[in-house]
Amino acid sequence: MPEPGKKPVSAFSKKPRSAEVAAGSPAVFEAETERAGVKVRWQKGGNDISASEKFGLAAEGTRHTLTVRDAGPADQGSYAVIAGSSKVKFDLKVIEAEKAEPVSAPAPAPAEAPGVPGEVPASATEVEGGSPNPEGSSSAVPNGLSVPDDPIGLFVTRPQDGEVTVGGSITFSARVAGASLLKPPLVKWFKGKWVDLSSKVGQHLQLHDSYDRASKVYLFELHITDAQATFAGGYRCEVSTKDKFDSCNFNLTVHEAIGPGDLDLRSAFRRMSLAGGGRRISDSNEDAGILDFSSLLKKSSSFRTPRDSKLDAPAEEDVWEILRQASPTEYERIAFQHGVTDLRGMLKRLKGLKRDEKKSTAFQKKLQPAYQVSKGHKIRLTVELADPDAEVKWLKNGQEIQMSGRYIFESNGAKRTLTISQCSLADDAAYQCVVGGERCSTELFVKEPPVLITRPLEDQLVMVGQRVEFECEVSEEGAQVKWLKDGVELTREETFKYRFKKDGHKHHLIINEATLEDAGHYALRTSGGQALAELIVQEKKLEVYQSIADLTVGAKDQAVFKCEVSDENVRGVWLKNGKELVPSSRIKVSHIGRVHKLTIDDVTPADEADYSFVPEGFACNLSAKLHFLEVKIDFVPRQEPPKIHLDCPGRTPDTIVVVAGNKLRLDVPISGDPAPTVIWQKTVTQGKKVLAGPAPDAGDAGASDEWVFDKKLLCETEGRVRVETTKDRSIFTVEGAEKEDEGVYTVTVKNPVGEDQVNLTVKVIDVPDAPAAPKISNVGEDSCTVQWEPPAYDGGQPVLGYILERKKKKSYRWMRLNFDLLRELSHEARRMIEGVVYEMRVYAVNAIGMSRPSPASQPFMPVGPPSEPTHLAIEDISDTTVSLKWRPPEREGAGGLDGYSVEYCQEGCSEWVAALQGLTERTSMLVKDLPTGARLLFRVRAHNVAGPGAPATTKEPVTVQEILQRPRLLLPRHLRQTIQRRVGEPVNLLIPFQGKPRPQVTWTKEGQPLAGEEVSIRNSVTDTILFIRAAHRAHSGTYQVTVRIENMEDKATLVLQIIDKPSPPQDIRVTEAWGFNVALDWKPPQDDGNTEILGYTVQKADKKTMEWFTVLEHYRRTQCVVSELIIGNGYYFRVFSHNMVGPSDTAATTKEPVFIPRPGITYEPPNYKALDFSEAPSFTHPLVNRSVIAGYNATLCCAVRGSPKPKISWFKNGLDLGEDARFRMFSKQGVLTLEIRKPCPFDGGVYVCRATNLQGEAQCECRLEVRVPQ
Repeated sequence: MPEPGKKPVSAFSKKPRSAEVAAGSPAVFEAETERAGVKVRWQKGGNDISASEKFGLAAEGTRHTLTVRDAGPADQGSYAVIAGSSKVKFDLKVIEAEKAEPVSAPAPAPAEAPGVPGEVPASATEVEGGSPNPEGSSSAVPNGLSVPDDPIGLFVTRPQDGEVTVGGSITFSARVAGASLLKPPLVKWFKGKWVDLSSKVGQHLQLHDSYDRASKVYLFELHITDAQATFAGGYRCEVSTKDKFDSCNFNLTVHEAIGPGDLDLRSAFRRMSLAGGGRRISDSNEDAGILDFSSLLKKSSSFRTPRDSKLDAPAEEDVWEILRQASPTEYERIAFQHGVTDLRGMLKRLKGLKRDEKKSTAFQKKLQPAYQVSKGHKIRLTVELADPDAEVKWLKNGQEIQMSGRYIFESNGAKRTLTISQCSLADDAAYQCVVGGERCSTELFVKEPPVLITRPLEDQLVMVGQRVEFECEVSEEGAQVKWLKDGVELTREETFKYRFKKDGHKHHLIINEATLEDAGHYALRTSGGQALAELIVQEKKLEVYQSIADLTVGAKDQAVFKCEVSDENVRGVWLKNGKELVPSSRIKVSHIGRVHKLTIDDVTPADEADYSFVPEGFACNLSAKLHFLEVKIDFVPRQEPPKIHLDCPGRTPDTIVVVAGNKLRLDVPISGDPAPTVIWQKTVTQGKKVLAGPAPDAGDAGASDEWVFDKKLLCETEGRVRVETTKDRSIFTVEGAEKEDEGVYTVTVKNPVGEDQVNLTVKVIDVPDAPAAPKISNVGEDSCTVQWEPPAYDGGQPVLGYILERKKKKSYRWMRLNFDLLRELSHEARRMIEGVVYEMRVYAVNAIGMSRPSPASQPFMPVGPPSEPTHLAIEDISDTTVSLKWRPPEREGAGGLDGYSVEYCQEGCSEWVAALQGLTERTSMLVKDLPTGARLLFRVRAHNVAGPGAPATTKEPVTVQEILQRPRLLLPRHLRQTIQRRVGEPVNLLIPFQGKPRPQVTWTKEGQPLAGEEVSIRNSVTDTILFIRAAHRAHSGTYQVTVRIENMEDKATLVLQIIDKPSPPQDIRVTEAWGFNVALDWKPPQDDGNTEILGYTVQKADKKTMEWFTVLEHYRRTQCVVSELIIGNGYYFRVFSHNMVGPSDTAATTKEPVFIPRPGITYEPPNYKALDFSEAPSFTHPLVNRSVIAGYNATLCCAVRGSPKPKISWFKNGLDLGEDARFRMFSKQGVLTLEIRKPCPFDGGVYVCRATNLQGEAQCECRLEVRVPQ
């Protein structure tokens, strides 16, 4: 499994805990966020809580507090605190006052049923797997039972939970889809967390696999025969391919074959079966529990991503205690919140917990029923024994634990402790402490790290009927997640409306056909956080960008009807006079992107009709008419003047409209005899105005200046713009019309008989140009105003409206905000998330279509104004100043705070005056220059980028007048005793005082005013300081400080003692010398350093070396005896005096040395009696009979003593072995060893070891049996 990501997820460093309070008492919940300034919301029952008489909300830095005042039955329920994307739930329970007792932890189970958790209500919700098969069934998937295909992951059918009686058989099946796999998948079966069953294949367990080529499905089977009680527990099937992985957990329950009257309910819920005198056995050393779901406990409090080591980890929660106190309807929610996937197994074990504890004779304090610890942390299991000397054994899953680096045994009096360091999932097991024949048990649950979200969900905008797929990536492969819609968990229904898909770290939610009811907020929730995204579903609307137009064509010409719609996936039907038009070789229907085209070649009179295009699935009908142009030529004489045959010929130009990019074809029928010459000309504007006569066809003859036109001759027969002329018509063609092709075209026909001329006006229309980048204004908490300018060119058609889109700055997906065109040049966008950076862009739409998008607007962030500051209070008042203080607002907004503004006004007046220019970042302020005696109201506003927030105003007017306060000295406790300082040290005595107006401070020493520059006094508004830079002995004495206001005063007395090192002792002398001893005497020092003498140090020095050695330290008397002197040497002695400062700088030393005389002594050596240590040989450890295996070296050992050292001989069946090379003899410190190299059956017999010395001999023998291995 991959390690969880390092990215932090949870916003809380400390989470509120569920509480139980008495009726009428307040309830306080505290939460701490990772950083200051985070917006925190409190909820009750899903509704936000605001400050009121009932609820108190407070925020100080990272600490946030909810207070429920006068709690009553109506206040109990579920509460939550939200910060960012993190949400923590907790409960409040209100009980009667006489019943308000703390809930005790579950009592340990009796000794005969150790480790069974406490009893809970039997009803529970199953969270994983299907219902178990009937007892004794032979297969986990019965024949004939149709199992629906599982669309999640790689499995087609997952193994289901099963039950079997002892001695029965059962088969678990897993089917894997193989249609998309290049090679067979790899499947592994596990028991518990890590026991690979492929190594256990044998008589009781077989693994089979097969492949069905017809259905392309792999079948994998786990077959268990002759089931035993130890086979029960949790199993896991893992399937992996080259780039995918999936797994499934299932349980096997083994029932005992019991008869009537022998039913034991507890035996069905024990972690392991009991065998052999109550000793637990298992098929593996680590994990073989019946209901071992402990490995499925997930870490819930850290949601989070590793946190800064400087922050305290949140307190661990006891899942057992929470489940015991919760109602059955809350079990599933609690299980998911704490990562418990096997809720059914946990409830079974809780049901067996005994509430009454049997009195134990061996234990004074037993283990708790259950412990939990985070992975990698340390846990201590402690018991207290009745007998402090009793021996203790610790068992894990029935196996004795040996001391190692991770398992440490501690004994302290009657307490015995097992310490497990660096806990891993292998330590998740049942533990027992055994004392004699009695034991106590517990369960240890190791919680895994939380599953974090590494890539969040993205908002989506779809139309009705489209497919929706949300994708999210988490930190752990195959992790358990929940999908929610508007806070309600989603499940796979019978119609499979929602499909959940796992692909490694990625999780998908798929809605095949979206409906309007599917719109809302979707969330993916893990044990470490959640990701949120919004789905907007709009009704499918079809917009017509270009409709079909009426056509007039002549015989054998081509007619093309073309339309453009907004959805390129829409199909449609072409109708002729209301009947469906069938394509043929002459009639062609095409659909390319958003363009639908009907082409009719070689038009005939029968093609003249009404044509319609009907899009499928929309109530829309686009119609146009095809007119057949029949050219009638009358008989004329051979000399016929030329004529242009059009419906509306004349001097007034006819306007022909063509869409940019389309083909323009002008068919002009002509006649004349002889055949006329056709001239096409385009009128080109010169680009400036000059004085000129009337222009051709000028509409305003009275104008003094007109445009000057020039005519460009068009005679090309090839290229994009070309002219083709036949006998009876002239064709002007423009391929891919552009704006430059717009203008007035003149068609002139000439022959010798005459001339005819027609002006045709061509107008090219197109989609508008892209508007300029929109501008953002009036940014609010979840809204803003978007403004833009019309495009520079409208495409020749009026702009019908605008389409607005937005996206998150770091995203690539634009989301449309309107489906009905916006007629105005501004729009208020809503439903944005505060603190997220967005960008906007706009499209212009005319009858032709939609323009290119405008450039994106400047990035902006929706930010709401802050709330009012909290705890506004008056700190101090004088005759002209008022000191204010307050706390930051509860909601600062995503942009943070810019500062605070302070204002005041006269009572009864509405004009507020700013107390300072600009903003202050501090949460306190001294308002100066106020009129004395005025009654003023003060208010404070918080400001951020969104503007000022609501003001916090003082409740009552404040009178600007200083209040008289009696002077009082606040003498600190340490100054009430004698103050000692050493010579040269500084003295700094600070004494706070109170009093208004400012009192007068006076210092005296011994009743006299202080004089001299060495002692300085410094006074402030609230305290006074006595300062001496370098103290001298003369500064010692009694000081008195007085504070006075008019006739009121307060005094305090301080005693200052300046101390120094003492002088040396006086008059040291030797009063007596005898033997090895010398008696000394001296007088106390003349100067004790202004403090008590604590003792003396006596030293001696040999006259020869003059090296001083300390004899006595901290000696209190003024006389002493120095002993243990060396005879014949002369000694000097000196004494130092000590006080609390240290020893004296010099010592008092004897003037003359003292000699120790040598007395006459005769040495007489002692007489010692000779001892005899000789001893006859004797064996202290004889030989013992042995049985060994042939071919392996064997040794015979014994121990002998004797003096002198005995001679050793070895014999086999009476024969001396000293010469046989197959035998080696060793003797070391009396231990005798005979080594027999690779014995055979002939080496068996009686072996004798004989020891002999002068005092006698001794021998011992044993019998050796050599066995041949079978």
